[in-house]
Amino acid sequence: MPTQNTQLLVMLFIMAALLSACAAGSSANPANDAPEADSNAIFQAAPLSPEDLQAREVREDAVFRIVTTTTQATDLTSILAEGVEDLEISALMGAGVDPHLYQPTESDVEAMNQADMVIYSGLHLEGQFDAVFEALSAQGVLIYSLSRPVKEAGFVIGAFDVETEQLGADDPHFWFDPRNWELTTQDLAETFAALDSENAEIYLGNAEVYSAQLQSLYDWADSGMGGVPGGQRYLVTSHDAFQYFGAAFGWRMAAIQGLSTEDEAGVGDIQNTVDFVIDNNIPVLFVESSIPPDTIEAVQEAIEAEGGSARVGVRELYSDAMGEPGTFGGTYTGMIAENVYTILQSYRCAGVDLTIPEWPTDLQPTPPDDLINVACE
Repeated sequence: MPTQNTQLLVMLFIMAALLSACAAGSSANPANDAPEADSNAIFQAAPLSPEDLQAREVREDAVFRIVTTTTQATDLTSILAEGVEDLEISALMGAGVDPHLYQPTESDVEAMNQADMVIYSGLHLEGQFDAVFEALSAQGVLIYSLSRPVKEAGFVIGAFDVETEQLGADDPHFWFDPRNWELTTQDLAETFAALDSENAEIYLGNAEVYSAQLQSLYDWADSGMGGVPGGQRYLVTSHDAFQYFGAAFGWRMAAIQGLSTEDEAGVGDIQNTVDFVIDNNIPVLFVESSIPPDTIEAVQEAIEAEGGSARVGVRELYSDAMGEPGTFGGTYTGMIAENVYTILQSYRCAGVDLTIPEWPTDLQPTPPDDLINVACE
């Protein structure tokens, strides 16, 4: 592990990098001052080699400390590590937090600096963390990207060549296809097994059970989403977070903003969405849990001003973050399932004839009654 002096130096380096980035971002003409983007602008965690894993030193208290960035990362890590002793998981982001805009605090940096391993989503989702990850990796902290096995398998929407991709080329919301999440589950379990051979059977066993759950979740969601008539399978949202979801279940997406919430929606973006909704007779617009509803409300008002109508979904969709811990939507399974329920219930409330399939008896957790039974207002 890094010495105390080394830890102090890396913390100072990281904080200086963050302050420098903030100062650069406050330029009066950032577009003129910004350097041309290249593949080196994004930190990409390399696969952990056997040498990396064998070189890991064991702390005196024998506790292996993991820091996770997003809610999805925390959920998966906790599932795979269930039953393993002397392992501590610390989460940085909570429910409803937008990882595109989240900036690591001093306490976040300290937690990561004290960790043995940092698990993050990747593909530049945590856009403010690249300098932190690079510095920590250089100091010997194991950095694991959940998106890496998906990227290597070619199941990422966007650029497929890591060497030539440009900033923001890949869609970072890969987890919205449960088949991608299953791939990530297996790879992370194998990484844990290599790190901690004494508990390898636990990690791999947990992954096997959870993978079966993910397959059941996909089959249920695919059955429900496929029940909507093909010409009406449009999902209109605030930002472009659901391309993987649409590709998984045969739906088309229409978003006001781009892949990142750093993109600002202008009047033209709103009018384009209004025209699209009216032209395609789309009956529902969806607000996301991690984004203010302003742009969707603006679209709805503009549609009504032009003599059309579109209702807002019966509840918010989870996009970049899951729900509160201890709730159905606070799990990956619940997040995906609640989105499916929300979409199908909203379309049914808008008059579309569809059937919502029964929840599989072996799929956990079980949806609460107030999610299954919703009144159309």
